[in-house]
Amino acid sequence: MFCRVKSGGVLGIEGFEVDVEVDVSNGLPQFSIVGLPDKAINEAKDRVRSALKNSGFQLPIKRITVNLSPSHLKKQGTLYDLPIALGIVSLSTGISLPEDYVILGELSLDGRLNPVKGVLPIVLSLKSLGYRLFVVPQGNAKEGAIVKGAEVYGFETLGEVVDFLKGSLQKKPTEFNLQELFEKGQGFDVDFSEVYGQHQAKRAAQIAAAGMHHLMLVGPPGAGKSMIAKRLITIMPPLTFEEAIEVTRIYSVAGLLDEKTPIVIDRPFRNPLTNSSDSALVGGGSLPQPGEISLAHRGILFLDEFPEFSRKAIESLRQPLEDGKVTVSRVGGRITFPSEFLLVVALNPCPCGNYGNPYRPCVCTPAQLKAYQTKISGPIIDRIDLKVWVSPVEQEELLRMKGGESSESMREKVIKAWEIQKERFKNSKTKYNSRMTNEEIKKYCPLTQEAQRLLKNAMERLNLTGRGYVKVLRVSRTIADLEAQEKIHSHHVAEALQYRLIGEGEVVFKTNHSVY
Repeated sequence: MFCRVKSGGVLGIEGFEVDVEVDVSNGLPQFSIVGLPDKAINEAKDRVRSALKNSGFQLPIKRITVNLSPSHLKKQGTLYDLPIALGIVSLSTGISLPEDYVILGELSLDGRLNPVKGVLPIVLSLKSLGYRLFVVPQGNAKEGAIVKGAEVYGFETLGEVVDFLKGSLQKKPTEFNLQELFEKGQGFDVDFSEVYGQHQAKRAAQIAAAGMHHLMLVGPPGAGKSMIAKRLITIMPPLTFEEAIEVTRIYSVAGLLDEKTPIVIDRPFRNPLTNSSDSALVGGGSLPQPGEISLAHRGILFLDEFPEFSRKAIESLRQPLEDGKVTVSRVGGRITFPSEFLLVVALNPCPCGNYGNPYRPCVCTPAQLKAYQTKISGPIIDRIDLKVWVSPVEQEELLRMKGGESSESMREKVIKAWEIQKERFKNSKTKYNSRMTNEEIKKYCPLTQEAQRLLKNAMERLNLTGRGYVKVLRVSRTIADLEAQEKIHSHHVAEALQYRLIGEGEVVFKTNHSVY
């Protein structure tokens, strides 16, 4: 006896079609699963056996063979428990299962259905292949219902699914009001008005958000670097629906969604610990899972105490910073995850943290300073557009307790700059000024004569590399956009240049508080 149940799998963040083929034949009792299953799938035999018994069904005392097709793709996770159990129920009871349902779900030993990873990418991919009906655990129902045109039915137990498929239980597809969720908008507990002083750092944060330019904040402990970084997310425009789907697919695969948060509507803010490995940042595993840089897609990756990360972890950021994606290679193949994020790093100027601090002396030796400098390579520093020294706030300014511009006001200007970029790049793959190609720079970065002279002098005096020259133009374009200026003027270039506080390709400490 043979039965086929339609299901799905995930490779990277893309779903694919899986046929769960169940065969029950005479012979010595045996339960085997083939088709490149991982350990979790092999353990499904015990979960299915107990779930069937506790749901009032009997496991046939025969030879049971389950094949997960296509057999050349590695399968992982617990989402095949339910289709395997339904295939066995169909063959042992004679119940005919509809062939147009895609079925996913993990079984508890008592027959309850537990949520699984990757429902959204599977529903998205199989919907594009023509499938419309999906059976999932109740905890995944809203996540699947995000996909327009898909009818997603959520269930609590194996018995309910069997009753539904044989027609004795009526149930409506899950509905989810996305419009209401998006209308609520983003809510933040922090605001830039709480940051006293630090006008240049706040200005750099606004420029970073407006053009998605990577930002480095350098200064003594307690100067406000982390405070500024954590408020940068409050001035970024809200996610569009398409962007929210992109981010939610990643979080679905990573298992970071639940029934209460079936879709990510806020831009991600990821702040990994300094002991995070390179695999934790870029992703990894025998079947690669997304890392922190992919979880920060369309949002911010904040690396506090940047030099304390391992050299290997820091260097692993090189290619994602350039390409906006990360490719993880394993024996089973290559998987690409999106990683279009805004990198914000914060660091002390020296091991003791007091280099350049007007209130406390630095006690580091020249050898310690040199060792500290070499923790971050020139190529990594060169990929960061904006570098700002964050001095301790003056005592008088703290006592005055007067905050600066609010996040709402700053966000309005950033949104206008994004709208300009959206119109500018409407026929291009580029979305932000920080990603402009050389051809786009020639087209969209017209300089006034005065700005051209200033940039030429700066190239000669600062010895800018080709990458440095391009980054100055990209940042200048964003500054001009914040002022709604079509041409780039000399003061735009001058401001962009002041955010490149280091010599190209090397780390330089300066006594006038210009560092890196």
